[in-house]
Amino acid sequence: MAKMKQGSGKLSDTVDPKVDHDARQAILKARIALVIKQPFFGNLAMRLKLVNADSWLTTAATDGRHFYYNSDFILKLPTNQMMFLFCHELLHCAYDHINRGAGKQKDLANIAMDYVVNADCIKYSLGQKITVVPVLYDRKYDDWNFEQVYDDLIKNAQKINIEDLLDQLLDDHLDADKDGDGNGNGSGDNESNGRPVLSQEERQKIKDEFKEAMLAAAQSTGAGDVPGNVKRMINELTQPKINWRELITQQIQSTVKNDYTWTIPNKKMFSQGFVLPNMRKDQAIDVCVAIDTSGSIGQEQLTAFFSEINGIMQSYDDYKIKIWCFDTQVHNPQDYTTADGDELVNYEPKGFGGTDFDVNWRWMEHEGIEPKLFIVFTDGEPFGSWGDENYCDTVWIIHNKYNKNIQPPFGVHAYYED
Repeated sequence: MAKMKQGSGKLSDTVDPKVDHDARQAILKARIALVIKQPFFGNLAMRLKLVNADSWLTTAATDGRHFYYNSDFILKLPTNQMMFLFCHELLHCAYDHINRGAGKQKDLANIAMDYVVNADCIKYSLGQKITVVPVLYDRKYDDWNFEQVYDDLIKNAQKINIEDLLDQLLDDHLDADKDGDGNGNGSGDNESNGRPVLSQEERQKIKDEFKEAMLAAAQSTGAGDVPGNVKRMINELTQPKINWRELITQQIQSTVKNDYTWTIPNKKMFSQGFVLPNMRKDQAIDVCVAIDTSGSIGQEQLTAFFSEINGIMQSYDDYKIKIWCFDTQVHNPQDYTTADGDELVNYEPKGFGGTDFDVNWRWMEHEGIEPKLFIVFTDGEPFGSWGDENYCDTVWIIHNKYNKNIQPPFGVHAYYED
């Protein structure tokens, strides 16, 4: 039985046709308003099938295919708050909260999910914040993702009133099939009160369907004024991923200049009576590497990264690599050249304080360093600016266990994978 709270709808074993009709009309009105004012979300909302859930639901819920509603609750909402409700449900789907909550403490996971989507709805003016029932909101969670909020709640679990926070959940968060045998499917196999249960297979299908729907909505309407996390997801879906090792190799090779030389003429043209210059490749590379030692980067990742750079270095006739660590200042700058033959794997990381990306560019400018290529290994979470995009070509290798949708404002990037 769904928990009753002030402002929510009444449960009923029977559906009043007139009340349900009025509720559906209110929902349709809100969806049309979304299409006009927030076309991206309106497009997604139009694909959800409306399902009356008066028998088990006091507010609303979604599984990515259906919009479950309590008719009594819907009729209490003005249109602009109904728009907020739709965007709340759609963001749960966009952020794949059903799957991401698996294996976590259920109550805290549900609380974290609502904090995330409500913060986005409020910050980006997706409808008007619902006042009929209390909703979870804390400005400090603006632009946080689910895992970050969840970890913060776990850390502060002894200081918060979980029951009070649970009472502020706006909607019902549908669970995965509890026994994991694949019998629940979200449309036919239900609990005794009619509440749907989703199998792992069905959850994956819905996830894939919703990704396609997001892409279609973005292509037909444009992403528009949507939360930054949604924009990053769309960019991630539309831009092919590249392995971080391949990206580094490509970018280093792009700094190698090709030119023509008469020293070794082009022999292919001798038979035709022409003497033409041959292509000469300048094998000297000049690269700077900065390691963010303020984030979640461990020695194992650093060793793998250094080994990769070291292997690339050895494939060139001449190289000059400058490496350093940074937090709020630059630490332990070291030079590696063909002449000394030293290996990067022997480098000792230092720092481990706060985070200031700008310190890299200030230091390079002060030292008169202008690399052909600047590689930054980081968790992608600066406290402020990302740096100077006009100073040099920059490659970002991002290692972040919480957020796989970080998009640097300049340069090229790839996500570190083991």
